[in-house]
Amino acid sequence: MSQQLFADRIGKSKSWVDKVERGERRLDSLSTLHHLATVLQVSVEALLDRTAHTARVKPAGSIDLEAVRMALARFAPAAAGTGGSGTGPPLDEVSRSVGHAWLTFQHARYDTLVSVLPKLLRDARAAETGHVGNSALRAAHLLGEVYQVISSVTRKLGAVDLARLAAERSIALAQRADDPLLAGTGTTRFANALLAAGDSRAAFEANVVMAHRLAPNGATWSDPDRVSVYGSLLLQGAMAAAHMGDDASVGELLREAKVAADRLGTDDNRYRTSFGPTNVELHRAAAAVELGEGRRAVDIHSRLSRRAFDRLLPERRAQHLLDVARGHLMVGDLTSAGEALLEADRHAPAEIRGRPVAHDVMTEILRQTRGVPPALVTELADRMGALV
Repeated sequence: MSQQLFADRIGKSKSWVDKVERGERRLDSLSTLHHLATVLQVSVEALLDRTAHTARVKPAGSIDLEAVRMALARFAPAAAGTGGSGTGPPLDEVSRSVGHAWLTFQHARYDTLVSVLPKLLRDARAAETGHVGNSALRAAHLLGEVYQVISSVTRKLGAVDLARLAAERSIALAQRADDPLLAGTGTTRFANALLAAGDSRAAFEANVVMAHRLAPNGATWSDPDRVSVYGSLLLQGAMAAAHMGDDASVGELLREAKVAADRLGTDDNRYRTSFGPTNVELHRAAAAVELGEGRRAVDIHSRLSRRAFDRLLPERRAQHLLDVARGHLMVGDLTSAGEALLEADRHAPAEIRGRPVAHDVMTEILRQTRGVPPALVTELADRMGALV
């Protein structure tokens, strides 16, 4: 297989493959190793050239998504142009429920969120088909948001097929709601699902195309909603570029995102983006990890304003600390990696105990530790369902 063909199949650049082959870039990401092994049709151990025993971590109390899956399967689009009956659920009630769902997600209470999503989806669908006029536009927007929160949580929990399906429906609802910014956030959810499925190039293109479409100019720079969605698309595009090993695109997109964040001047959660100066730095660290530059990720974390970091929502803090743990692993600092996981668990336990990537990190900490791991790490591993 040529380098170019291999690069195309794994969604990376040819230069990334060349650097790995020449030993200039390390393969420290377990998810990347598993993806490479699948494409090459070999075991991960064959790539690592070792058969050492690995302590496997399985999610403790995995969240059952079957009810959400069934709710999505009952999808029946309203007939175009038929109008509503005017008897749908009160939109203010649906709006409050949607807002609560987003808060539940951004506080990483995934089990609670999954339990309420089927009913919320039914209510939002009833509202979307039961209202007319301007109320119908608002109802379509709310239903689009429900699909986006479903996409976000199912991707976190490893159900990439559900994440992609829900994101596609959210984009369709954004068009019905005549809301290009909702289409923008829907695109980030869709691209994240593509990225989770290994299609980093398609994820990159989706984010960048939509970012260019929504790019502020002139007076629209004063619209914080538009700037937030635009900046979020740039950040997700940078993450997709990092997965491809495209250092140049990562740098360019992060620079553009910083310009947008500086325009805002503060971290905010407009359109559920959490976009702002601090979030740009968090993505800078995450991209460094994906590029195999663990030391740079750790250094970025050390320079963060603690006050600004503590103001972020728990899910964002825990996700970042998970990236920091991966960075410490890359430089062989198992103690700091374990401490980062422990801190992330304090901020948002479900982000660590329920996500496959967090279990991969704990697996590596246990595998590389000589002797008995620290007591607190052992306790966390036990809560995650690890065999130490």
